[in-house]
Amino acid sequence: MECRLPVCLLLFGLLSFNAHGEVNKWVDDNNRVHYSDQPPPANTQVTPLITTATPATAASAVSAPKSLAERDAEYKKAQKAKEEASQKTAQQQEEARTRQKFCADTRISLKSLEEGARISTYDAKGERTFLDDAARQQRIEEARKSIGTNCN
Repeated sequence: MECRLPVCLLLFGLLSFNAHGEVNKWVDDNNRVHYSDQPPPANTQVTPLITTATPATAASAVSAPKSLAERDAEYKKAQKAKEEASQKTAQQQEEARTRQKFCADTRISLKSLEEGARISTYDAKGERTFLDDAARQQRIEEARKSIGTNCN
């Protein structure tokens, strides 16, 4: 058994030399197609079918896997994009909440103006004054306009 192992290894080693050959196809003068790993006659056109790729050409044919630094940079870029998207979404939600609150407050103000109760305001000196009908109507128009442009 021990002497069969070196013989088997030698046999497999010799068989592997054929794996590095090149298969050629050519047509002779009688229009017969030949396939061989031997070079054809000198004045024939050869079409190589199977060629052995050197490690340099094999590496260029298949893109090399990305290095750890490249993968890390891509990961950080994706994380930053996700964070920016979540910040943008949060900002849009906050603006929507603010807009809804403004609309609700404006509608309440419009309702109180339209009910006809006396509305008082305070001036710069701190004195209380009441709105007359013209000022009330002006504020009603402003509130309706604001609701029309800012609310759904």
